[in-house]
Amino acid sequence: MVEAVVHFIKSAVDSPGWTTFFMSMLPVTELRLSIPWAVTIGGMPWPSAFAISIAGNFLITIPIVYLLGPASDFLRRWKYGDIFLNWLFARTRRKGTLIEKIEFVGLMLFVGIPLPMTGAWTGAIAAFVFGLGNKRALLAIMAGLLISATIVTVLTISGTALFLHFSS
Repeated sequence: MVEAVVHFIKSAVDSPGWTTFFMSMLPVTELRLSIPWAVTIGGMPWPSAFAISIAGNFLITIPIVYLLGPASDFLRRWKYGDIFLNWLFARTRRKGTLIEKIEFVGLMLFVGIPLPMTGAWTGAIAAFVFGLGNKRALLAIMAGLLISATIVTVLTISGTALFLHFSS
């Protein structure tokens, strides 16, 4: 599925920079895949891949952080929206003990660990669930993205990032 999404984006924009930017915005790929793709397949220098991936991943986070509350209120008006959000938020509470305990630093570390189901999208949901506040959440997410992008870039340059992604 990830390969199909990447192919679709690549064929739609036909530019390694824009492909990297849009890949980093998606919840499935984020910068965990956009950086390795940009450097190894897109042929971009790592500093460009690093900056573009952080920009795209952070840019999509801003509306998520600010619109999650109003979207939640809107969806809760319907039975299935309420069921889905109860499931999503309960799951987030179970997985977010680190964030609940140490808030800002916990969210930063949660976003900064480049593993599946940790990243800016999930971090934005966790910040909402645990009531971190929009500005603090965005600062913690940006710090986490810098950590994550650094780890992914080092793994990419050392040749291990694509192996890790496709072996899981």
